[in-house]
Amino acid sequence: MQAARWLPAYVALGSNLEDPVQQVLRAFDALGDLPRTRLVLRSSLYRSAPLGPVAQPDFVNAVAGVLTQLEAQELLHELKALETRLGRATPAVRWGPRLIDLDLLAHGNSRIASESITVPHSGIAERAFVLVPWAEVCPSLEVPGVGRVGALARRLGAAGLQRIEA
Repeated sequence: MQAARWLPAYVALGSNLEDPVQQVLRAFDALGDLPRTRLVLRSSLYRSAPLGPVAQPDFVNAVAGVLTQLEAQELLHELKALETRLGRATPAVRWGPRLIDLDLLAHGNSRIASESITVPHSGIAERAFVLVPWAEVCPSLEVPGVGRVGALARRLGAAGLQRIEA
């Protein structure tokens, strides 16, 4: 029997409710407890203005790098279950405030587009609050069909982001 292989995956973390810095730090710690998954990289935390039309507090964002034996769909399922365990409720409105948000950005070299999962995560090339922390931990990563993380981050720049000492 062949052992499952370990693949790199990247997760965006975000919060803008109930002490967002602590929410993101709790989520980092909890990622290390996922089955067949090891937390190996943590970016700094960054404060950013929220997207969307809803008035709400600023977000705290970060990116985690993990090694996992889970397939992309399994990892996404574990991330959504973790959000629930950490207290996330369904937002009242799209792009509304969140206690915790965990998004699967990339999983190995996978390119998946289905009703239940899109990998790499859609829209990452336009989101400095994802790319800047991601470039901090893995600038040379080539995201399938999107580009190199560091180059994408440089193209967008870090305007509007504030690094947080935590």
